[in-house]
Amino acid sequence: MLKRGLILFLASTLFFSCAPERLREAEEVVAQADSLRAAGQMYGIDAGDSATLAQAYETLGSLSLFNFHFSPSYAHACYHYGRLLREKDNPVEAMQCFINASHTRTRDYHILGRVYSNIGSLCHLAGEFQLSYDMYERSAEMFLQCGDSTAYFYALNDMAFELAEQGKKEEALALVRQISTSCSDANVISLLNLAKITLYYRVCEYDTVLLISNQLDGYYATGYALRARAYWHLEQKDSALYWAKVVLDMPTSSNQDRYNMIYIILNGDSTLQTEEVLHLSERRADIEAKILVPLHKKYAVAANLLRQDLRKKPWSFYIIPISIGLLLIICLLTFYARRIHSEKTQKEEILHTVQQQQTAHMQHKQKDIELACEAIRKSSDWQQEIHWKEYNILCQYIDKHCFFVVQKLKEKKLLTEREIRLCILVLIGGFSDKQMAELLYYGEKSIRGMKRYAAQKLGTSSANLRMFLMEL
Repeated sequence: MLKRGLILFLASTLFFSCAPERLREAEEVVAQADSLRAAGQMYGIDAGDSATLAQAYETLGSLSLFNFHFSPSYAHACYHYGRLLREKDNPVEAMQCFINASHTRTRDYHILGRVYSNIGSLCHLAGEFQLSYDMYERSAEMFLQCGDSTAYFYALNDMAFELAEQGKKEEALALVRQISTSCSDANVISLLNLAKITLYYRVCEYDTVLLISNQLDGYYATGYALRARAYWHLEQKDSALYWAKVVLDMPTSSNQDRYNMIYIILNGDSTLQTEEVLHLSERRADIEAKILVPLHKKYAVAANLLRQDLRKKPWSFYIIPISIGLLLIICLLTFYARRIHSEKTQKEEILHTVQQQQTAHMQHKQKDIELACEAIRKSSDWQQEIHWKEYNILCQYIDKHCFFVVQKLKEKKLLTEREIRLCILVLIGGFSDKQMAELLYYGEKSIRGMKRYAAQKLGTSSANLRMFLMEL
């Protein structure tokens, strides 16, 4: 009687916590998302509403007890919502969705294979290649269990790619040979070439990179980007420049590829006009500051979230014996309080990690600026080196070596040309008031006032002006 009563109590609690109508609607949303995926589309992008999918994910997720989910659709909801979050550049919450799916104990190995594949992709984008390999290996195991041979070979190719990224030549080539002899799918074989190009680039065998890249299909921009970089390392700058421009014009090229190709063009094309140099430099800086750095931080946090999950001891599959029913009821009542506390702690850890990464990134850039300024100070002909008398070229030079500090000052639209030149001298450092007055054709007694006035415009003080410019 006690056992039957407890089971009835738990079942009724879960049932009334989620109304049957809401549950049915959530199941219908997931079924529609499955249909769209089968047709090569995504729920929330090609059809359907993202808020509706999010609600379905929350509704089905509420039907759980001790991490045991009572809805068979919950794993699918996690997968679809995670894919949507990835599409919207939210890898941290996407990773959490995929982790939740991996904990559902579903026997739907095909959806689990897709879940682990996405986890592997997120780890790859974070630069965690070994962790990515481990996740792709789990994905391959899932596809093998459900008998999906094509997806299985795609997962093996992903594993080979992660080995290539780590420069593990023998292991990667062994996996490539296994796929080549067992798989006849043309797309998989084509992807193998990309894995091999990546491998030989990582181990600095650039001639082999060029040889294999001749076999690439036009779709794989990354392969051609590696071809351009291989030419660059072989000091064949004309060829590197040609392929860099090809990659830059390809719609399938990634932001990382564009960032690398712009570097080759800037340093390899001597015919560029000043305006073109400035435009490309600004474009490359925007890609780094607005896309690559923020996204990499997010992917790093997502990978850290996975590592935390892997370190956790798994929940016991078996519920505490019914004989200690009183303790079971207490655990049920405290479960939601612990969950709220865990989420708060997790968010605080993520915030702390992001803050640490931001501080380290700032310190690294400031160190680079200090080195650049020190090199200028030690130069025997520093004015000629930085083009002191040619204002536009001077601004470009300082921007190139000091992370676009002049451009940021100009964007404020507060300072005159002479005040910007003063800021450049302050940033370089080592000049006395008399020296700065001579360089700016200004009275020695007035230079302090000019410096103080410029600092006030920027919202700082004369004493803190250099640090302000370093942090800008």
